[in-house]
Amino acid sequence: MENLKEHIKSYWTRRAPSFVRQRLREFESEKRELWLAEFARHLPEKRPLRILDVGTGTGFLACLLAAEGHTVTGIDLTAAMVSGAEAMADAVDAPATFLVMDAERPDFPPESFDAVVTRNLTWTLPDLEKAYRSWRELLVKGGTLINFDADYCHEFSDAEEVALLPNHAHKLIPADLAEENDEITQELCAYQKRRPEWDLRLLLDAGFSRVTVDTGVWKRVYAEPDEFYNPTPIFAITATK
Repeated sequence: MENLKEHIKSYWTRRAPSFVRQRLREFESEKRELWLAEFARHLPEKRPLRILDVGTGTGFLACLLAAEGHTVTGIDLTAAMVSGAEAMADAVDAPATFLVMDAERPDFPPESFDAVVTRNLTWTLPDLEKAYRSWRELLVKGGTLINFDADYCHEFSDAEEVALLPNHAHKLIPADLAEENDEITQELCAYQKRRPEWDLRLLLDAGFSRVTVDTGVWKRVYAEPDEFYNPTPIFAITATK
């Protein structure tokens, strides 16, 4: 598993510069309000919230929520991504904090956060069970986990149809990085079961309650193909400690 994590970290170190630029454009687009609307469905009404953005990447979610007045910490395994997230936070004037940290073993005291959020991360974690249990420990009683992800290992989109789209999130990825991404995906699929059914079981076993799945996210956020379009249908999983 550690070798796989190193492979993932190496890949995202190479991918980071272009990915940061794309996410900054996303932040400045209509997608910003669409994502805020998704969070409004699930975040506790208490404000400001202490929020942990796990696998923050370029810091998109962290900046989004920090700009709304929340106290946000973003963590990522890849130092290049954390540097990019700090640059993005400066660019959009969002006071978020970023740290290099393993998503499966976040190093914070118990009950440090009101909410844990993440996007397109959990499918990349070799030990998802450990991650969910760790995140629950970090939440206060009544705290919320919000996980946006997709069944990337099983719900493969039609490659020919995607190739014909005028625009999508993967369109500008160089061929060598696209090939490496496919290799990583094949490695990850050895650990994956069908989702979100698998997540539901893991979350309940970890002690979460009120676990829900919203499959309408993809249609609401990605109604039209653009440079941020995700061809694999994403869902939202929410759970309460």
